[in-house]
Amino acid sequence: MSTDPFVTIVPRKMTASELARAIRLDISAELDATNLYQAHIDATDDERAKAVLAHIRDEEKEHVSEFMQLLALLDPYQAEELQAAPQNVAQILAEGQVAGGAPGETPGGGSSSQERLTVGSLLRRGQG
Repeated sequence: MSTDPFVTIVPRKMTASELARAIRLDISAELDATNLYQAHIDATDDERAKAVLAHIRDEEKEHVSEFMQLLALLDPYQAEELQAAPQNVAQILAEGQVAGGAPGETPGGGSSSQERLTVGSLLRRGQG
């Protein structure tokens, strides 16, 4: 299944609902790109590549923010949920509904013994 809304040429413009759906797909693509570029950064020691990739990654984050604003214009319910989200998260945290902990801890409170896996760490394991 393609995510391209223009796979077939249709004799009409997209409805607001269809455009909102397309924007959600655009957001998903931007988030995927952000994660991909971060993975590349994590997998290299080349500082030049890291700098360029970080710049591109940050542009993708900006695009996500812009798409979210556009989505809020196209979908009033989504706009309400985006506006309510900070209060909802604060309430969840205040009620203690989330198992919190320091970075590296598992949700149950234990410490994670796994190292962070990257392409580089896996290659080093294979060489050792």
